[in-house]
Amino acid sequence: MEKDRQKAMKGIMIKMSLLMGVTLSFFLSLTGLLSSGHFTVPGFIVSFIVSTIISILIGIFIPVRKLGEKASAGKKGFAKTCVESLVSDLIYTPVMTLVMTIMAYIKIEGDKPPYPVMFLKSLLISLVVGFVLIMIFMPLYLKLLLKGKMPGGPEGGPER
Repeated sequence: MEKDRQKAMKGIMIKMSLLMGVTLSFFLSLTGLLSSGHFTVPGFIVSFIVSTIISILIGIFIPVRKLGEKASAGKKGFAKTCVESLVSDLIYTPVMTLVMTIMAYIKIEGDKPPYPVMFLKSLLISLVVGFVLIMIFMPLYLKLLLKGKMPGGPEGGPER
């Protein structure tokens, strides 16, 4: 029974990572391009694809959920959600922002702004947007994925 539960949880965490990665990639790509003032559909598509790949790789190689749970140990309710969201945001957002701003910086023709200024402005905006997105979508996706999926638990119904 425990093996079934662990297997189900692993599958849920993989799906959660994919859903969060795609969601963050979509909104952070959109935010970055809109805040730069240089939005183009092709630019958005490239940014979205690259950031989705990055976020999936992060989700595969870094146990974001476990780190968030460890950091929020002893907290409950809203405080727990805030800490877990912050941990996730601090893992995903800086890497995605770094890659996206490097790509944007390379494309700039003519006078380029100082890269550190460009990066820090984008990072601050992305951290705020990312935190809000994670606060909204992480509990929503987890609830949707857990609904009827876990054997032997209250969210999974009777033991199978």
